Amino acid sequence: MWRVEVRHHRRTLEKSKGGFQMKDFAEKLLNGFIRFASTKAVTALKDGFVLTMPATLVGSLFMLLANLPFDGYTDFMNKYLGENWNVGLNQVSAGTFNILALIIAVGIGYAYARNEKQDGISSGLLALISFIILSPSSLAIDNSTVPELAKGKSAEVANVISTSWTGGNGVITAIIVGLITGLIFTKCMKHNLRIKLPEAVPEGVSNAFSAMIPGFIVVLCSAVVYHLCKVFGGVSFTELIFKILQIPMQNLTDNWAGAIIITLLISVLFWCGIHGPNVVMGIMAPLLTANSLANQSLMDAGKAVTVANGGHILTPQIIDCFVKFGGTGITIGMLIAALMVARSSQIKEITKLSIVPGIFNINEPVIFGLPIVFNPFLLIPFILVPLISMVITYGAMAIGFLAPFGAVQVPWTTPVVISGFLLGGWKAALIQIIILVISVAIYFPFIKKQDAVLYAQEQANAQEESVDAEKGGEAATAVAEPVKA
Repeated sequence: MWRVEVRHHRRTLEKSKGGFQMKDFAEKLLNGFIRFASTKAVTALKDGFVLTMPATLVGSLFMLLANLPFDGYTDFMNKYLGENWNVGLNQVSAGTFNILALIIAVGIGYAYARNEKQDGISSGLLALISFIILSPSSLAIDNSTVPELAKGKSAEVANVISTSWTGGNGVITAIIVGLITGLIFTKCMKHNLRIKLPEAVPEGVSNAFSAMIPGFIVVLCSAVVYHLCKVFGGVSFTELIFKILQIPMQNLTDNWAGAIIITLLISVLFWCGIHGPNVVMGIMAPLLTANSLANQSLMDAGKAVTVANGGHILTPQIIDCFVKFGGTGITIGMLIAALMVARSSQIKEITKLSIVPGIFNINEPVIFGLPIVFNPFLLIPFILVPLISMVITYGAMAIGFLAPFGAVQVPWTTPVVISGFLLGGWKAALIQIIILVISVAIYFPFIKKQDAVLYAQEQANAQEESVDAEKGGEAATAVAEPVKA
């Protein structure tokens, strides 16, 4: 008997130790994500990429006006405004999407220095200079681009900045340049490796002189790197990075495995209380944006956006408008299910407060108000619904039902169905409706269980309060009665 008890306690202890080990591992993994997301480089990357939003949203608006997804729209505009009616609109989109790499380089260089309490403007401008030095300064032309040239003949135009490299193709180089420039500039400032002027000198002049030494270092390093790449590789640094890094990284993310991993990380991190979209998309957004710009280049050339032609399925629009519309986890589906089934006061009140923000893809009220964070009842649907939505959307594009998206983006607060229609016409809107219905169906049993638990707790609390109130009333009555002789 004693041996049996010892074995039982040993098994219990081993299970307990295993549980603690698993919990410790989860905590360490979570802390690792937090530390990674808080590093200077990742923070600068996220903050710097945010600065591209005005350009992408404004450019998307004008591009959308030039390519509204209505049958006969182009013919109607050609008839009444002439065939060149969209020249100005296309110029705006070209002047925004085709310089995204420049904006990213400046933004990251600026954000890195600003986060370190240094002069962000000088750092950002140095990153811009470095990027231009490292990029091609000539453009090869042939008969396809210049009809005046004889077939088979080619020429090179010098002293130009090609938008082929200042747009999507230069994104990874822009990130590298922005981070390294910000690091060099910050280190020089913190170690007083700069020209100091008297305090009486205006701040703008003082900052300009302070940036001279780190600027010289950044420019010198850029010139040396460009020289080595050109002499030994025959290409610029930007072209080299595009071939050996950006293309493999885009191909690595643009497949089923990459799509599932990105979706899974976003949901799991948010369930753990970390803003998953900010962390994951802070790193992946540049690559996915490069995918969408590559698709747009195919569209502009009149080619079909297919994988065989160099097109990409995974773009920012899939994440924003299909995988997390209504908020991360597509919690708008949970709110609709709650409206159908909820009896507990807590879920009713949270649903009332969260439904309108949820329509505009804001779900922090329900994430932290219900809460969903660390809520075991809602873990499975919170992860499962986005995964299913990714599979549906990716599959629709893989089989050709839905065309991959180009550079057009819609504001992230655009309600579901409207965003899908603006991006891909009725087919995209239909996919969103299907996902929404599925999300309601999946969330329904889980929110019903959560509601039953909360409702039982509320009933028990109400009964306890009622009993306490009755006891208090009886006591008060007893005190109020006169004492009989």
